Amino acid sequence: MTQTTIDRGDVLELLQEQSLPKIFQAKKNELNLTVWTRENRAYLEDIIVKNGAILFRGFAMHQPADLEELVSSLTPGMLNYIEGSSPRTRLTDKVYTSTEYPPEFEISMHNELSYAHKWPSRLFFFCMTTPQTGGETPLVDSRKIYQTLDKAILETFITKGVKYIRNLHGGRGVGLSWQTVFETDDRAQVELYCEEGDIEYQWTRKGGLRTSQLRPAAIKHPVTKEPLWFNQVDQWHPTNLPEATRHSMLEIMSEKDLSINATYGDGTPLEVQALDHIRNTTRQATTKFPWQKGDVLLVDNTLVAHGRSAFSGPRKIVLAMGGTVSLSEVEVIKTL
Repeated sequence: MTQTTIDRGDVLELLQEQSLPKIFQAKKNELNLTVWTRENRAYLEDIIVKNGAILFRGFAMHQPADLEELVSSLTPGMLNYIEGSSPRTRLTDKVYTSTEYPPEFEISMHNELSYAHKWPSRLFFFCMTTPQTGGETPLVDSRKIYQTLDKAILETFITKGVKYIRNLHGGRGVGLSWQTVFETDDRAQVELYCEEGDIEYQWTRKGGLRTSQLRPAAIKHPVTKEPLWFNQVDQWHPTNLPEATRHSMLEIMSEKDLSINATYGDGTPLEVQALDHIRNTTRQATTKFPWQKGDVLLVDNTLVAHGRSAFSGPRKIVLAMGGTVSLSEVEVIKTL
């Protein structure tokens, strides 16, 4: 890979053929990342909305509290993982483990919480332990997905939108509980959140919660106004599960009772061929980089989707989220 550098004092800016992520390498490992990013904030903000992801390497980053300090400095507010769809452990008040799925499975590309009525503007990943093999956090530019998808498939999704469906148990069952997803045991708080977020909900006789929400398939970036493919339709559909897992699940429950699912916005089923095309288009535009201990990856969550490669050996990547984008703040794309 061709690579040159620009000297920016204590830091080298790496110029490379691979556009994601932009890399800044500290010359000395005692350099404080929070201080350096604060001093260069305007330049970094310009890069993040144009490029979508920045990797900070070689800085003095040691523990989750360092990440919390960084995010608090760069964003107007840190977020909890409310309405999340994957298992995580909270390490500090606002720092979580990355998704705790078995290492042999990949996690497909997605913009975090794109199914919610508000989502994090920025994601901060911090590598504390590098895996023996694999374990990358792949990245893909959502502009490229929008631009390269088959126009007929894109138009269908834009016209119909996406409906996300969840079945959350009340403490025992398959998938996540509603207490975990909404980070509360208070039903009234859950109901208020759903009502404010345009989420239809129904409590079940066994103490679980069924929800559904209609969301767009594509939006315009809140700053640049560029069109983006912005949804998690292929990730929520049962065909995203490994075939053996999917068959096992459907032997014990109907498809409508799966913990997560997705349809077109009008409730009609999604075509497998369309989902395969979306996954293939996304895969072809995806880039990867190997993690190094102490790396911090900053992602514009509206502009760039991320995933996780399968891995072996210990791996510890922690996550914090900062800033908020609301659905009401962006332009929904309804026609090509």
